[in-house]
Amino acid sequence: MTKKIVLNMITQRSIEEGVAMEKGKTTPEYFKACSIVEMNPEDMKKLGIWKNTNVLVKSEVGEVVVTAIEPTQFCPPGLAHIRQGVWANQVVPPRTQSTGTPQYSGFPVTIEPAINERVKTALELVQGAVGLWKGGN
Repeated sequence: MTKKIVLNMITQRSIEEGVAMEKGKTTPEYFKACSIVEMNPEDMKKLGIWKNTNVLVKSEVGEVVVTAIEPTQFCPPGLAHIRQGVWANQVVPPRTQSTGTPQYSGFPVTIEPAINERVKTALELVQGAVGLWKGGN
């Protein structure tokens, strides 16, 4: 049986994401900066994973495979953080609470190990979301 845990998700900008975005969203730098989820080591232990393990993040609106890392900033148990960008957008609810901006923070996600799954590129995710991806899985 696969272990799963429910965490509160936040997304936000980071210096690494901003620098990589300037180079382009299809670059290796952007992939490295944004295709990750920062998790507290206690939550990683509950899942039975180590840092740099691929995980499946699911919300009420979608799912995405990213690489779990130990936090680079404060991240208490029960909280997960994906940097804003293509990977985060796969799970961000479109609710705006009348603000005109999607709910980038404060929504529940289920996270489970995805050791045999590959993290898709930004191009695969964007084209897949609109039905244009013609590549493999």
